Amino acid sequence: MSANEQADVVVVGLGPGGEYVAGTLAEAGLDVVGVEAELVGGECPYWACVPSKMMIRAGNLLAEAARVPALAGEAVVSPDWTRVAGRIRDEATDDWNDQVAADRFAAKGGRLVRGRGRLVGPRQLMVGDRTFEARRGVVLATGTRPRIPAVPGLEGTPYWTSRDAVAAKELPASMLVLGGGAIGVELAQVFARFKCAVTVIEGQDRLLAQEEPEAGELAAEALRADGVSVFTGARARQVSHDGTAFTVRLDGDEQLLSAERLLVATGRHADLTPLGVDTVGLDPTAGAVPTDGRMRAGEGLWAIGDITGRGAFTHMSMYQAEIAVRDILGQPGPDADYRALPRVTFTDPEIGAVGLTERQARERGLRVRTSVVTIASSTRGWIHGPGNEGFIKLVEDADRGVLIGATSAGPAGGEVLYGLNVAVHAEVPVDRLQHMIYTYPTFHRTIEAALGALR
Repeated sequence: MSANEQADVVVVGLGPGGEYVAGTLAEAGLDVVGVEAELVGGECPYWACVPSKMMIRAGNLLAEAARVPALAGEAVVSPDWTRVAGRIRDEATDDWNDQVAADRFAAKGGRLVRGRGRLVGPRQLMVGDRTFEARRGVVLATGTRPRIPAVPGLEGTPYWTSRDAVAAKELPASMLVLGGGAIGVELAQVFARFKCAVTVIEGQDRLLAQEEPEAGELAAEALRADGVSVFTGARARQVSHDGTAFTVRLDGDEQLLSAERLLVATGRHADLTPLGVDTVGLDPTAGAVPTDGRMRAGEGLWAIGDITGRGAFTHMSMYQAEIAVRDILGQPGPDADYRALPRVTFTDPEIGAVGLTERQARERGLRVRTSVVTIASSTRGWIHGPGNEGFIKLVEDADRGVLIGATSAGPAGGEVLYGLNVAVHAEVPVDRLQHMIYTYPTFHRTIEAALGALR
């Protein structure tokens, strides 16, 4: 039996956070092994954040062109998906080749090992028939995978996940989308703008069910305006595929929905069993790896990103990666603070949110004040005209006089969110926010009106 291979740190999963941890520690002089089963860089640059936003950018341009007659003259556009697919292959993914990313990691001094890593004890990891011993420890950053619902008939059919949708060279004539969360609504809108007939099926009573009700209503209105059929409070009871098209029967309803393609976008989940976490005292059936404020999951073990259950966002993974790096290197810095978790659904209009929703705050027993002010009621919203749908919603802890949550929906909603993110994170007193100078005329000036409307 060959001797175990030695390293200072082994990082399992080289998505954005894992790659950052591995590369930064290698640059700091540690002997780092990075283990990756798929592509170095992970989901974000190849199948999620980057290519999907290229798709969204293209769809938004088509929508803006359609608004030209109301404001500026005449415009005629012809959607061409090959432009989008080509850009994704050529500019974003190198046709799903990670050589550039692998070389980048090697240039920092890291050792890349291809394969799936499995813990076999404290500070020990197997990849194939190789066993690595990590003197300082192991960092888990393996992300999540699509959650496929147990709908009768679905298994074995050629359904799509978001990866298939992003990689599509040609769009189908029609598509059913199971799931009305961020991924489902973003892809539904893009495909619809490129003349695909789209239907969204969501089991909850509204789209974007984890966000404010107003956000779900706005998303539904936006999708319907683009020709998308939206079914909420509806669950798939049966799926079938006849070799050409999918048919979905809704629960408690004799209605049949059919389309060329079926996109399953019902969330993501962590699968800890293959990681061998039981060998280090963790529950392999758990939905996430519990961590402390320094991202420690055990002695000589750290976890970052999606598998910590704090939100499947690249920015969360990178935030936690910074903390883990500091802890491994013995550097000072604050513990993780999740009070002001920001997120954006990149529909048109964009829907950004930070902190708690009104419902979450009330469920915690807080006394809250809220307000909702539409973007169209602001001067900038009125000037903007078509495409100005959206709102600012604030949630205040009335006893402490600080914002604990906010939603910024509208043109550039994700960018307007920044100021609200700062306010929630820094716990800036509401009375101080009310006496700021807000630039005129801007979308973010709507925040001033929303502060004044808190009740």
